[in-house]
Amino acid sequence: MSKNPVALKVAAPYARALFDFGKETGTLFEITADVQNIQDLLFKSKELAKCLQNPLISSEAKQEILVRVTDKMMNQETFQFLNTLIRRNRINLLSTIIFSYLELVYKTANSKAFQVVSAIYLSGSQKLRVINKIRSITGTDRVMFQFIVDESLIGGLLIRNQGKVIDYSIKNKLKILAKQLDTVLEI
Repeated sequence: MSKNPVALKVAAPYARALFDFGKETGTLFEITADVQNIQDLLFKSKELAKCLQNPLISSEAKQEILVRVTDKMMNQETFQFLNTLIRRNRINLLSTIIFSYLELVYKTANSKAFQVVSAIYLSGSQKLRVINKIRSITGTDRVMFQFIVDESLIGGLLIRNQGKVIDYSIKNKLKILAKQLDTVLEI
């Protein structure tokens, strides 16, 4: 998922449109299952994710790859949505759109969606500690998590929920320190 606020703003209307379409047509459950399967597929296959984000690969090639990979494992509406993203050159925002969409679904179901970004891949026990801590803070078990690795953080965690960001990364600490040094040196 993109950390870019502009990408988040571009992705939000696509997520909302898919969500509203699912509600209007009564296919929200099926679309949500498809979206979760796609999210799982992108997580398991980094090559697929890179391929869909690569601007040098043609739209036709991306559509063909989607046909081969999904092979009728999703409903037609979800497949058409993905093709729309490809045609509009927005498929590179797919993981961001998926997270925004699932945030809407979980919000409707009175659940919370969190994205946890770390500098390294978190082990199962580390993920479990983060999940349990967030559950205890929020006071609910109805929580969805998306774990992402971003090596530029250097260390620590970045936690996002409904547009709010809690940044415990070393990168952020260094930025704060640099700003403090700049103000001290300007005096």
